[in-house]
Amino acid sequence: MIQFISHYSERYSYLDSIQLALEGGCRWIQLRMKDATDDEVRPIAIKAQQLCRQYHATFIIDDRVALVRELGADGVHLGKNDMPIREARQILGPDYIIGGTANTFEDAKAHYEASADYIGCGPFRFTTTKQKLAPVLGLDGYRQIIQQMRAANITIPVVAIGGITKDDIPAILQTGITGIALSGTVLRADDPIAEMKHIINIINHE
Repeated sequence: MIQFISHYSERYSYLDSIQLALEGGCRWIQLRMKDATDDEVRPIAIKAQQLCRQYHATFIIDDRVALVRELGADGVHLGKNDMPIREARQILGPDYIIGGTANTFEDAKAHYEASADYIGCGPFRFTTTKQKLAPVLGLDGYRQIIQQMRAANITIPVVAIGGITKDDIPAILQTGITGIALSGTVLRADDPIAEMKHIINIINHE
């Protein structure tokens, strides 16, 4: 499972980045515009959702529960300082996907108990998009969290996030992690579409 988190750079707008990921075969897109207002996010979210529908991709919006409900997006991803998962579930009901950011086993357990559908676990290494999260987990951190979850019979997909490059993916998947979330590593490539295809190929062969 590969998730793409939209990114804005000098070369690509948010929508450009989403289009490239979709053309490369990614079928799970998260629109993340952390410092924007809802009014700034809405027109981009509407277009991003149309793109995702064209490609039969899952469309998740970061943080904005009301906007997810308004647009009928597929779900929301909630960071540590966003609305609690339990509250979001009450607003959205059972049919929406809700993901939560976790940095420890305790976070993962709390999200599972609050009815999250998946965990975004990280950061794998230091990354500017996740500056407030600590500590950096690395492979050992992932192994430990997955082992603790298995011991507690917590069965929920865990997606690794945070500064992951193509070369890291095989080792990360060996830890028991379910999926990989990427952003910058795809867009920094000379050919992002080919890069995404290559990454999906790596994941499918692990």
